[in-house]
Amino acid sequence: MDILSSRNGGIATIEFNRPAKKNAITASMYQLLADAVTEAERDSAVRVLVITGKPEIFTAGNDLEDFLNNPPTIGGDSSVGRFMRALSGCTKPVVAAVSGAAIGIGTTLLMHCDLVYAAENAKFSMPFTQLGLCPEFASSLLFPQIVGYPRAAEKLMLGEAFGAREAYEMGFVSRVLPAEELPSFAQAQAARLAALPASSLRATKRLMRGAVREAIDARMDQESAHFAQMLGAPEAKEAFQAFFEKRKPDFTKFA
Repeated sequence: MDILSSRNGGIATIEFNRPAKKNAITASMYQLLADAVTEAERDSAVRVLVITGKPEIFTAGNDLEDFLNNPPTIGGDSSVGRFMRALSGCTKPVVAAVSGAAIGIGTTLLMHCDLVYAAENAKFSMPFTQLGLCPEFASSLLFPQIVGYPRAAEKLMLGEAFGAREAYEMGFVSRVLPAEELPSFAQAQAARLAALPASSLRATKRLMRGAVREAIDARMDQESAHFAQMLGAPEAKEAFQAFFEKRKPDFTKFA
């Protein structure tokens, strides 16, 4: 299975499990992710969710070939949209443990988690403009709120990658740990959360996130419309063609 789901002591762990393809995510994997988050949200025995990948890679983001064959639609009615809305709307604590690269949506999804722990080898990037696209799933709203506008502009406009230490300094991750300690630490933190009153955790999360809940949904809709339109534009076609041809894209011919 490309997505693994397990339960242990009130903790539901969801793991990217496609290492041969750098955990690149397909439409079918997004549906599995959406189902796993939805089932965990509905199951009263589950008190905390953990999202993780492999020691060498969190996720390379979208599987580009599959992505182009199953593009997202305006309004977010796609498997990726269902996953992200399920994650964003989850009322239970969500812990993320990130080792290796978290590219594109691999970074975006972390903004909808509550505690993000990174291994020292973690590397984050949102190369949307480099693909002729725009931010997705409220990252244009949440990322500036988390790290401040100047740094967000640098990462979103230039698509610059940033490592675990910079992510911590910006306030994007909760803690940085040696790679070998990350899985056990994340599970231990999840166990601490699972031992606390579930109603208190839900209320705390709702109070912290409630002020921007409607804004997140609205921004997701706006980004989805822009993203879908830009996906069919010449700039994006040039970017993807250049990717598959293993060359540098030329955007100078576009206004």
